[in-house]
Amino acid sequence: MKIPHLFLAAAIAAVSCVRASALDESEMKVTDLRCEYQVNPLGIDVIKPRLSWKLESGIRGQYQKAYRILVSSSREILHKDVGDLWDTGTIKSVETNQIIYNGAPLESGMQAFWKVAVRDKFNIESRWSEPAMWSMGLLQPSDWTAQWIGYDAVPDMPTQMPVRNFKNDPKAKPKFKTYLPAQYLRKDFDLTKEVTRAALYVTAQGHVEMHVNGQRVGDEYFTPGWTDYRKRIYYRSYDVTTMLANGSNAIGAILGDGWFRGNVSILGQNQYGKKLRLLSQLHITYADGTTKVIASDPTWRASFGPIILSDMFEGETYDARKELTGWDKPNYNDESWSEVNAGSDIKPVIEAYPGVPVRPTQELPTLELTEPKPNTYVFDLGQNFSGWARLKVTGNAGDKIHMQFAEMLNADGTVYHDNLRSARAADNYILKGGGEEVFEPHFTFHGFRYVEVTGLSEKPSKETITGIVIHSDAPLTSAFECSNPMLNQLHSNVIWGQLSNYLEVPTDCPQRDERLGWTGDTQVFIRSGCYHQDVAAFFTKWITDLMDTQNKAGTFGQQAPVFHGHGSPAWADAGVICPWTIYQVYGDEKIIRDNYDAMARFIDYCHQQKGLVGQVKGFGDWLAIGSETPKELISAAYFGYTTSLMARMAEELGKADDAAKYTMLFNEIRSNFQQKFVKPDGTIAGNSQTAYCLALYFDLLTEEQRTQAAAHLVERIKAKDYHLSVGFVGVPILLPTLTQIGRSDLAYRLIQNTTYPSWGYSIEQGATTIWERWNSYTKKDGFGDVGMNSFNHYAYGACSEWMFRSMLGIDTDGPGYKKITMKPELGKGVTWAKGHYDSIRGRISSSWKLEGETFQWEVTVPPNTSATVFIPAAEIANVTIDGKPVEEVDGVELLRMEEDRAVVRVVAGAFRISSKLPETIE
Repeated sequence: MKIPHLFLAAAIAAVSCVRASALDESEMKVTDLRCEYQVNPLGIDVIKPRLSWKLESGIRGQYQKAYRILVSSSREILHKDVGDLWDTGTIKSVETNQIIYNGAPLESGMQAFWKVAVRDKFNIESRWSEPAMWSMGLLQPSDWTAQWIGYDAVPDMPTQMPVRNFKNDPKAKPKFKTYLPAQYLRKDFDLTKEVTRAALYVTAQGHVEMHVNGQRVGDEYFTPGWTDYRKRIYYRSYDVTTMLANGSNAIGAILGDGWFRGNVSILGQNQYGKKLRLLSQLHITYADGTTKVIASDPTWRASFGPIILSDMFEGETYDARKELTGWDKPNYNDESWSEVNAGSDIKPVIEAYPGVPVRPTQELPTLELTEPKPNTYVFDLGQNFSGWARLKVTGNAGDKIHMQFAEMLNADGTVYHDNLRSARAADNYILKGGGEEVFEPHFTFHGFRYVEVTGLSEKPSKETITGIVIHSDAPLTSAFECSNPMLNQLHSNVIWGQLSNYLEVPTDCPQRDERLGWTGDTQVFIRSGCYHQDVAAFFTKWITDLMDTQNKAGTFGQQAPVFHGHGSPAWADAGVICPWTIYQVYGDEKIIRDNYDAMARFIDYCHQQKGLVGQVKGFGDWLAIGSETPKELISAAYFGYTTSLMARMAEELGKADDAAKYTMLFNEIRSNFQQKFVKPDGTIAGNSQTAYCLALYFDLLTEEQRTQAAAHLVERIKAKDYHLSVGFVGVPILLPTLTQIGRSDLAYRLIQNTTYPSWGYSIEQGATTIWERWNSYTKKDGFGDVGMNSFNHYAYGACSEWMFRSMLGIDTDGPGYKKITMKPELGKGVTWAKGHYDSIRGRISSSWKLEGETFQWEVTVPPNTSATVFIPAAEIANVTIDGKPVEEVDGVELLRMEEDRAVVRVVAGAFRISSKLPETIE
């Protein structure tokens, strides 16, 4: 039968559309191109940067057979599918993570544009990815021709502020601190030819805000970041091409005290130096190929301006009457300005910033406005966070608006700020008059929920104050939700605690006179933090800070950057635990290779202290409740644990002799631990929950001792009326240890408690973040000791690791999520849980619910990976996947049956799993 040509054409078109549609749906797509963990980074100094991407596909079992990377010196060349810097050709490899650039040598200031195509399991080549880019920074010290400049003048009346007497001691003598204004620096310059590119490289001793032709450069704050400035200072790079103009131009900078000259912890001001300095180079490329550099040098001009005080603890005072209108625009009259001062008192290494900039990420409206006292207004933003307030106000010239920041309220409705200790945490704005004025600070931040405002000339509205949330802008990578609303609030509290404290360094708290990168807090929380955000770049930077703290003896600081000493078990051990964790989560072999020697020196240091016991002295199980774990035991346990990690890292790096050495040392530590701390009946010294968790989770016991210790741990929990009694050391391993010994039922009970002490207890008291103490505030007794009472202290939020690993069941099986483990634990009080984690290789999702005796579970595994999946079931006949018996499902392999689980391996894709619950699971 013949088909008429018209219908034939239509039929062919229809078939073509179907094929095209099928191709689009099944095609492997290359997404999320990153260089050194960052999207289109500017000014890096890694001469062989690592390139990564993710894959998307609707086909089950899809994987990458090969890839091809093109790297070009311009967008135009890349668009022609030419890699004049690097063309890998077709490389047979499944790897998508951290491919090391191996093309033409990269030089200072060079730009590189790149894209990727891959071949899938059918050997079908994908389309090219969307193009990405990176640029190189100044790679050689000789590339810096700029000079350090600043303004060393002292105003006639510098600001003096009394130190807060937060303990209200009537015998305390008044103390004052002197604060100098922020510095304004500027320079005019002319451009006579067409500009094709302009790159600005800048760093400072202090905080810097750059301006070009009346515009603020970038959206980052607290540049150049926090380091031990005496050793290392980072510079930032910006593309300012579109900000320049033919003819007259101006470049300017505002310098604030920041961490360099401002208050740091209880130590006060001037911890790194007394003179603020700018180092800036603007590299201009003309259309004819010639170049010009505008560098900071003695030709710049300097003045003070409206920022009369800026300090991280004190706050910021801004006098709008002193504004320098047009100071950052060309042809500004700066005859009254002064010459700058040149030179630097320190000579640090200058490197490109490898971390994550601090940025504003969202705004919080005022939820409630009250007037607890006449003309005193309190704005409730509904959430404790880090940031500042945007003030919108009208009034008369000279009116002074005072904003006091606080986390909690007193009984009378005024703000409670005694727990801030000596940190004043207040901003002041002096009006210039003439209409609505808007103020946001430049060089400070606060930890707060409430803003108390005085000095207003008229009654405010809720729009008077808006909360500006800031943190290191690492992408969020996960979601969690379950049937228990309290646990959902707990998850929210953990996230807000992390965002508040992952601010340039992982601080302990964001509000009082501390805000330090405590190493113990960091290492107990880091695995939880990795679930919530992509913190690879953030920790690449901070682990460098941590290594910079290592002293001649070989131990690491109690903080990074360090201020209050070295050593302490569980604190200094961060020097090994944190690099290991980043390696595990992101497959980052470089971080353990680069820091291997420093970690090895630390292990040697521990061994030299008290032999197989390690460091001994330290903080112990900080803030434990009603129990005490011997410091010597904590030291020995952590020494054993970090030594075992060193053995594994040595093996991963191919250092067989070191692996054998550290394995032998671990076995010696383990045997000594058993002899020194474990009694014949399995009782462990201290008889505390933390002691048993350390021994079990760090694998320090024989099999017989493990059985005994597990029973003792359960008994210790029962003795506390099924409540926890751990401190900072015990909190990250309590729930995982219970799951490890087969008692997830107890883990579920502990995490759902709402009576003291528990995570739920603080929520019952109104917490919106994790608190420093389980009872920092109670509705019955009020506030705890002002000496140490933070309402935003993330360490106890380390329970979140268990929520993702054991409630959702998402974990890596080996480094970098190339292989995945999915093993949800079930327990009373939770009938469903759902969420996802965006791993370095793509999204892993888990959504389960209980329907009577049936377990329903939807699982997604990203392309190019596989997962070992543990399904609650007494026998394989009780399991279906996509409505079929397991043996009939493509991409699924039965590995084994355990006592109450079927264990299967699945390829990439989405799966709908259903099983009849075994009788062992209630």
